[in-house]
Amino acid sequence: MRARTLLPAVLAAAVLTIAGCGADDGKGSGGDSGAASSQASSPAQSPVPSDGGGSGATGAEVPESLRFTASTVDGRPFDARTLAGKPTVLWFWAPWCPKCKAQAAETAKVAADYAGKAHVVGVAGLDRNAAMKEFVSRTETDGFPHLSDEKGEVWQRFRVTEQSRYVILDKDGRTVYEGVLPGGDGLSEKVAGLVG
Repeated sequence: MRARTLLPAVLAAAVLTIAGCGADDGKGSGGDSGAASSQASSPAQSPVPSDGGGSGATGAEVPESLRFTASTVDGRPFDARTLAGKPTVLWFWAPWCPKCKAQAAETAKVAADYAGKAHVVGVAGLDRNAAMKEFVSRTETDGFPHLSDEKGEVWQRFRVTEQSRYVILDKDGRTVYEGVLPGGDGLSEKVAGLVG
């Protein structure tokens, strides 16, 4: 019985997700959208042991939104608490999405330009891990971590319902932007405003 009640919800989510990849209206919401905060990390950071709270890698207090773990597309453990204390860009993408592919170069550039000042983390979903790894290789976005979110847990945490979305958090883990940014245009300026 449970499968019968879940199937319509899963299908509805899939339709919304696919529709999001085709439309590129460039509209995003500014300000605090009320979505949970997100995560990001540089590849050099090692995961923080899970002790249920406390401080992140920078000694900053960890907001509830960054108290979760995941795995990267390369199978490494990832602890979002390592993101506390710095602005974070979460880039939600799918391997088959042309808008996501178009955002890849600018997202990688922002990750490199703001390394050490802000985090950029890809959150891959809506496909299998093998396709996610291939996308990272093909788009040359391996300079920052990508989470393999096959089950959609991180997407749900941040209330993301379609791929090709950015969720940008300030240093305190509050969402300050959520939207599309076609081709990644404007991403650098948004991060620059947070790092001062």
